[in-house]
Amino acid sequence: MARRFGKIAIVASDAPEAQKAAASLVARYGTHPPDEADVIVALGGDGLMLQTLHRFMGTGKPIYGMNRGSVGFLMNEFHENDLVDRLEEAERSVVHPLLMIAHDAAGMPHQARAINEVSMLRQTYQAAKLRVSVDGLVRLEELTADGLLVATPAGSTAYNLSANGPILPLNAPLLALTPISAFRPRRWRGALLPDHARVRVDVLEADKRPVSAVADHTEFRSVTRVDIAMDRSVDLVMLHDPGHSLDERILREQFGY
Repeated sequence: MARRFGKIAIVASDAPEAQKAAASLVARYGTHPPDEADVIVALGGDGLMLQTLHRFMGTGKPIYGMNRGSVGFLMNEFHENDLVDRLEEAERSVVHPLLMIAHDAAGMPHQARAINEVSMLRQTYQAAKLRVSVDGLVRLEELTADGLLVATPAGSTAYNLSANGPILPLNAPLLALTPISAFRPRRWRGALLPDHARVRVDVLEADKRPVSAVADHTEFRSVTRVDIAMDRSVDLVMLHDPGHSLDERILREQFGY
């Protein structure tokens, strides 16, 4: 019977543990250039997984991560044995990135995509002042805070969770809109939005209170306006061992284990 993945590409972070694991897997299974491969095996932590997903965004190539890093929420456990069989039995998780368009002080647009979250962060000691609109309607005239983020379900357990945002099931058609250290309104804890919502954040007093916009690891500084929406034209495919899907990991996180 034909296998789903005839050509495997193995990539790894620069960490010694990841490099050692890559050398061992290449010796056992070989490797192909990533552009020619049917599947990418990524060795490292969640940072390497995000980099790999960004690198192959738009190609439709599935990514199978194995943890040789510090966190590994998005990764499978590392084992050298039975890699080919594990790939054949793996379950697919499909997520879509956020598209961020950030405008700078000169009015120039800058575009980037985020798998986890788009965040807006104060650049100086002064809190940011932000106006938040959803689908063209102003929902918050003025938020005074260290910042604000919009997280996907896949990213809801990352920065969003550390900012006391909600954990979202992977298949929930939602986005988390979460303030970062809000000062005013004091009791606003954020919102859950439908994943087709279009969010606009205007920076108030931008000269006095500069703000940066970050899509995962891509940052633009001194922005005046940011538009955020889910980009359904791009599918990102992650592979996980049966019983360890991203859905299951997110559910476990909600129960604290």
